[in-house]
Amino acid sequence: MGKFVIKETKTGYVFNLKAGNGEVIAVSEVYSTEAACLKGVESVRRNAVDAKLEDQTVENFEKVTNPKFEVYNDKAGEFRFRLKARNGEIIATGESYKAKPSCLNGIESIRRNAPEAEVVKQPKE
Repeated sequence: MGKFVIKETKTGYVFNLKAGNGEVIAVSEVYSTEAACLKGVESVRRNAVDAKLEDQTVENFEKVTNPKFEVYNDKAGEFRFRLKARNGEIIATGESYKAKPSCLNGIESIRRNAPEAEVVKQPKE
């Protein structure tokens, strides 16, 4: 089972969603408070399951409404995704993948792991 790991940084709080094998499958923005970070976790839980897929790597892609996972190519030409909430805010992003199927697997891993993932607070370093 996956888990959300919340940690305090110099500039605020962030979370990583980790799969059962410990791999990071999504990261958050920096939140100013721990409470805001926890709200971000809940937003990922709520939105990940119902989010549609918008594949921006294909020509004339179909725009879909939020919540959605956007798949796109980064500057290095690799595949990435971001999860947008109903209000259009980016609530989680994925790493870069060399292959599109791997990127899509990352999205499916979030759909499977986020709803039931426990929340763990990492001690401050």
